Amino acid sequence: MTFYEVQAKSIINRVPGTSRVPFEWTINPYRGCGHACVYCLAGDTPILMADGRTRALADVKVGDVVYGTVRRDGHRQYRPTPVLAHWSTVKPAFRITLRDGTELVASGDHRFLTGRGWKYVTGDDRPRLSTAHRLVGTGRFAPPPPHTSEYRRGYLCGVIRGDPSAELSRFRLALTDPEALRRAERWLLDVGIATTRIPVSSGVAGAITIRTSTRTGSAGVRRLISWPEDPRPGWRLGFLAGLYDAQGSYVDGVLRMSDGEPAILAVAVASLERLRFDVVQEATREVADRPAVGLQIRGGTAEHLRFFHTVDPAVTRKRGVDGVPVQSGAGLAVTAIEPVGLDVPMFDLTTGTGDFIASGVVSHNCFARHTHSYLDLDAGADFDRRIIVKVNAGALVRRELAAPRWSGAHIAMGTNVDCYQRAEGRYRLMREILAALRDFANPYSILTKGTLILRDLDLLKQAAEVTKVSVSVSIGSVDERLWRSVEPGTPSPRRRLDVVRRLTDAGFRVGVLVAPILPGLSDDEESIEATVAALARAGAASATPIPLHLRPGSREWYAGWLGRTHPELVPRYRELFGRGSYSPTAYQREVTARVRDAARRYGIGVSEPGQARAVEIKPEPEQLTLL
Repeated sequence: MTFYEVQAKSIINRVPGTSRVPFEWTINPYRGCGHACVYCLAGDTPILMADGRTRALADVKVGDVVYGTVRRDGHRQYRPTPVLAHWSTVKPAFRITLRDGTELVASGDHRFLTGRGWKYVTGDDRPRLSTAHRLVGTGRFAPPPPHTSEYRRGYLCGVIRGDPSAELSRFRLALTDPEALRRAERWLLDVGIATTRIPVSSGVAGAITIRTSTRTGSAGVRRLISWPEDPRPGWRLGFLAGLYDAQGSYVDGVLRMSDGEPAILAVAVASLERLRFDVVQEATREVADRPAVGLQIRGGTAEHLRFFHTVDPAVTRKRGVDGVPVQSGAGLAVTAIEPVGLDVPMFDLTTGTGDFIASGVVSHNCFARHTHSYLDLDAGADFDRRIIVKVNAGALVRRELAAPRWSGAHIAMGTNVDCYQRAEGRYRLMREILAALRDFANPYSILTKGTLILRDLDLLKQAAEVTKVSVSVSIGSVDERLWRSVEPGTPSPRRRLDVVRRLTDAGFRVGVLVAPILPGLSDDEESIEATVAALARAGAASATPIPLHLRPGSREWYAGWLGRTHPELVPRYRELFGRGSYSPTAYQREVTARVRDAARRYGIGVSEPGQARAVEIKPEPEQLTLL
């Protein structure tokens, strides 16, 4: 982790009136966060890579190849382009909502391509976005499927052809690409079926036959590729990927699959229709003296990319959109542009074409190099971990509190990034800030996951004698294993509970945000009971449940983490969130009720006198928007 020390020009920031947070002023001595929580990392906007897949913006590196656009013969088309530079900055965030539900989070300086040219997100003296514009591109990308056992079996069923009459069957993989062959061989080996490659002397040029080593292996392959009576969604996705790798093509913007077996095509059509693809059948050339039937997926580039991302075929060359015209649809009409109300870390690229495809829309290289040069940073470097430190924060707070125009309003801290993250252990900025707030008797509140707040307990107590001070601690679960997985950079739940106890013993009514509550991981009655019981033992004054929500950016990153660590939960999350940011209201109420019922049983939330007022929280609060 690298720290960038800056002399800030101001420190007490006003929250825009349109923001949904219940406070007006904030102090943020740091920009960037070292907690590494899986649900609040920036830079997760999905970028269309040259292999047809997507990658989080923060993970793109110099030298990678992504898709940009170029103008040819009077129209714009997709073209692979190298990444020349990659960097990050921290700026006020804006949310752009499109008619199809796509949500984009960008700085006001970012430019998107519209039907009327490039437009900035905001600004008075430059072309800017409005609800009269329509963005150019395909719209949001679909998440890739987890490669579960069902998916792998479906894939193998889609690519393997066999001769069941032979005494020792030879199973042909109708594959001409080594990527698909390697995937099939690896997944066969995973289920204990060893194979040997035998070049084919006839048939499709370059095809390869895989012969099992024993009759037992042959029978195992037959069982593996047999048709399930009721194909599961994962099996259907894998089957479509395998069939496309074996018999699919994408040429001149037309996506087709073909096969001589009517039963195979019937399953393909049923699977595509379940995924709501517009598929038509057409006659093609004969295969093995039998007329083959082709399937064509209509809907243009947007639907073709949705197919590639949804089923995830292995063959890269069949996923490319090089030369395909860039189009736009009614769903990309801008319906809202609104400030998020927070400064968030953002990332950007410089590419050979001067643009790239972010969340399915064409985006300009927007962050000028001067945003980094004032920090003496190389804008071409890959800054994946950097914390901006406002080293003069304490002096600025005193100056701004002393200004005649300052009204003495309540100030919230820790609502954007944690003011007691690990960097505070080195820079100790909060002591100067709290001392200034105490000397001016200015009310404030702190929300933290950090234990460093105990170092400043003396200043908190002194301030509470002259003004209103609120302290809240965030503890989403007391499961240590879950904590290590989702919040690796934070203190453990046990240490945070100790913070609650020590602050309580010092006379503070400490509120705990049980946030975020993760579906399938910390939302069951047993988990909630254990968490609330621990809060009660620690002396918490209140327990406020906040179910997980997934904004664009955090959604894609969290989905990737979930697929890697808990693939069995992916269908549940798809059911809960669909393509939106929030789970159903009924689910949120159910989880909230579990926490409140447990809190009542353990006596949490009962009003008690204290030196500091409790944090005032709405009856049904929402997770603060960090992305």
